[in-house]
Amino acid sequence: MIVQSDGSLLLDVHDPDHEAARAALAPFAHLEKAPEHLHTYRITPVSLWNAAAAGFGVEEVRAALEDHARYGVPEVVLAEVESQIGRWGKLVLTRHEDGERFVLTLEDDLLRLAIEKYAVVAELLEPQDDGTYLLPQAGRGPLKQALAKLGYPVVDRAGYTDGEPLPLALRELHQGTDAPFALRDYQQDAAEAFLEGAGRGRGREGIGGGHGVVVLPCGAGKTVVGIGVLSRLRMQTLVLATGTTAVRQWISEILDKTDLTPEQVGEYSGEKKEIRPVTVATYQIATRKKHRELFERSSWGLVIYDEVHLLPAPLFRTTADLQARRRLGLTATLVREDGREAEVFGLIGPKRYELPWRSLEADGWVATATCTEVRVDPTKELLARTLVAEGQDRYRLAAEYEGKDRVVEALLAENPGERVLVIGQYLDQLQRLASRLSVPLITGATPQDERDVLFESFRAGETPVLVVSRVANFSVDLPDASVLLQVSGLFGSRQEEAQRLGRILRPKSDGRPARFYSVVTADTPDQDFALRRQRFLTEQGYHYEIERWEAPGTTARRVAG
Repeated sequence: MIVQSDGSLLLDVHDPDHEAARAALAPFAHLEKAPEHLHTYRITPVSLWNAAAAGFGVEEVRAALEDHARYGVPEVVLAEVESQIGRWGKLVLTRHEDGERFVLTLEDDLLRLAIEKYAVVAELLEPQDDGTYLLPQAGRGPLKQALAKLGYPVVDRAGYTDGEPLPLALRELHQGTDAPFALRDYQQDAAEAFLEGAGRGRGREGIGGGHGVVVLPCGAGKTVVGIGVLSRLRMQTLVLATGTTAVRQWISEILDKTDLTPEQVGEYSGEKKEIRPVTVATYQIATRKKHRELFERSSWGLVIYDEVHLLPAPLFRTTADLQARRRLGLTATLVREDGREAEVFGLIGPKRYELPWRSLEADGWVATATCTEVRVDPTKELLARTLVAEGQDRYRLAAEYEGKDRVVEALLAENPGERVLVIGQYLDQLQRLASRLSVPLITGATPQDERDVLFESFRAGETPVLVVSRVANFSVDLPDASVLLQVSGLFGSRQEEAQRLGRILRPKSDGRPARFYSVVTADTPDQDFALRRQRFLTEQGYHYEIERWEAPGTTARRVAG
């Protein structure tokens, strides 16, 4: 590999030693791009903190770099490795002997000075004569979040509050069937990586375990990993999910794969308020003060954060107050457009396990996907309007172009018999499409009971095409969806692109590939933003084709590919 002074690592996949190099890099470098010839990894502060949390030291990282570097390792990179890994352990949080407060210990006087000058942190801490600081219970999450943002991770050794015990076991068969159930090897590995050193009781945390993040592609069974952890810890558990649809899918999976009864698993959403030994709640309801206080008083031993990359958003941050419990974050990607991945590290913990999409694809655990950008020629009138429009209106005008409707019709005709999701950003556009195609539409305004009926009809094949808004970006389990037509998106969001592709990555029974189409208006801001999204998929190694279409009159046709 070629090690560059900016911390990027270019791995030549044609070199006979590349598999050994890949394995050596995995603990301390983040895979950014995986196209055909050179894979790009990057060393970041968070990736080095993850390595330190897993027990990797400076010398091990240095050896891995030097053993596999084609042209040597720049000194600036080694200095950064030493600096960032050296920060691990400088700030240690333990529980005070009174059992109610925490003690922050630090070794570095310069760091002490920086902390006392950093108002957000200083107001949480009470200096002690022995050089330590006392911290109230409510400050555990905010302190770690603020210090991670400052560039210093806190080693949290304050232990956990054991929840009420909850006897349960995994089923040997799926409920009501003769089909066997067991965690896949990688799911078991992910659960073990999270649990390693978790212990029980206060202050018994090892190097690993008990808090952290598992990163697996959509369709790889992150829910099953959570259930595997639950079955090992056997404690009352709170699961936080993105919406009521996701809540009900979690409940269905828990009842299917464990021997818990419906009376032991509760839904806490806008429609139901059930507190049970395992409670699955929406993030939105958990952030409201009266409900949050109820959750904090309950006897959870484990909190599972589904789609944990959403946690740093202001709406969700308050759920991080549940710091005394073991915390498992699940996500398909930690990519954030605002670069605040460190906040997930501070609030939930280090990344404990990750597998890239392509590894699981090669083993048949997720479907092979083909990605196509369909560029639709705009009318002269539309081009003129986008040129004089300002701000976000320029993108929206192009994204909502009616010529896309005719292309969607043509693509549906080319994919007969498939389960198709048509997804977009703008409600006017989606309503127009649903009416034109005579198919159901699901948006944030669709009542939950109606959503459940439509999703179930789609799973059963009774409704082969659904038009959906951004509510389907996250945690909607539609395993038979095989084609996705994206007609508009959240500007150039890589995170959204990953989530939308994930809707169709469940492996198909006949082995056919999934098809992801991004329909964009050519030569407009719509195409410019699509380029950012396209780069993300090609960097992950997906083959991406571009087609040119015309949509004159009442039809659409492909003119180049």
